Amino acid sequence: MTGQAMQGWLRADGHKGICNTVVVAYLVECAHHVACEITCPFEGQDVHVIGFPGCFPNDYAQGMMEALCTHQTVGAVLLVSLGCENFQKRRLLEAIETSGRPAHLISIQDAGGTRASVTAGRNWVTDPIRQIANVPKAEMTPADPVIGTICGGSEATSGIAGNPAAGRAFDRLVAEGATCIFEETGELIGFEHVKAEGAVSPELGDALVETVQKAVRYYDTMGDGSFSQGNAEGGLSTIEEKSLGAYAKSGASPISGIVKPGERPPTAGLYLMDVVPDGTPRFGFPNINDTAEIVELIAWGAHAVIFATGRGSAVGSAISPVLKVCANPETFARMGEDMDVNAGRVVRDAAGLDEVDAEIRDKLVALAHGSRTASEDLGHHEFALTSKVFEPLGPACLQVAG
Repeated sequence: MTGQAMQGWLRADGHKGICNTVVVAYLVECAHHVACEITCPFEGQDVHVIGFPGCFPNDYAQGMMEALCTHQTVGAVLLVSLGCENFQKRRLLEAIETSGRPAHLISIQDAGGTRASVTAGRNWVTDPIRQIANVPKAEMTPADPVIGTICGGSEATSGIAGNPAAGRAFDRLVAEGATCIFEETGELIGFEHVKAEGAVSPELGDALVETVQKAVRYYDTMGDGSFSQGNAEGGLSTIEEKSLGAYAKSGASPISGIVKPGERPPTAGLYLMDVVPDGTPRFGFPNINDTAEIVELIAWGAHAVIFATGRGSAVGSAISPVLKVCANPETFARMGEDMDVNAGRVVRDAAGLDEVDAEIRDKLVALAHGSRTASEDLGHHEFALTSKVFEPLGPACLQVAG
């Protein structure tokens, strides 16, 4: 990245994280309360709760937890187990330890119940906080940053200001050598053939179209879709119209490939993440809320997530910061404390997209120098992870421009 260089915490595997977080991860819903209680004395510090609620995991959930617990922003991990769940906790613990991070597993049943587990957990977390404070920092190269983008609370201004500004920022980042990811295949419906023209190969373009058609089939089966009452109240009339605005956030760079949640791309560039499960629809709506989408972007390796909104959003995320770009000047006036960038200036003709795009880029760099997003300042550490089923992608989906 040009200009001021980003700084990252250097991990044993060579990756660099812009935060230095201790994660407390519950491995079944029965351990959720204990995990939250463990973190109470550390309020205001980078100690975050994440977890998977199901007693029986699937490959998706296992892979997601392994990716999240070894994310470059994570410095240490405490696993909290009830003890009798079927989650593969030893496999997860081994993956974290192999990555060089401090890790520990507490079983509530073995520890003697809630109070004993909370005490043991708090005692353990105290030491890694001191330990990871000594992790060295290193300058990040142009190829190091990984940035995701989503949109939520979309309306007419989203497609005019917020999403195009995020797209300009993506174009700048990709040109500088970063890796960028956009998702929400259910919001490309009606626009997939146009977007496929930006793929680096015809085979990848065909695969991109198929991911969107899969979303159509999934939503038809479940009787739902990615168009809400709030979208309509905000001036959008159809999913096709929403798609035009939503995919402006991906920019105009060539699409290098398709990935699925938790997968890492082979090289830098622009990627589409397919979040809709494969096979017979069985788990309900593919992404239950914006938080679930953010979590999948982070599991993919995102240092930070650009969140474009028109009607407004209050969510942040555990592990990686979420940078809010507000497209509607009236929303920014009401919810400015929750927002980071006022893209509504474009709507009021007070700024151009290039000016807002530059502000987004500068704020991303500032995050790596200790700056915090609005959602972080407000204590937002949301997290959501459910079950899904995915099948391996073929080589055409990871075609990379030469």
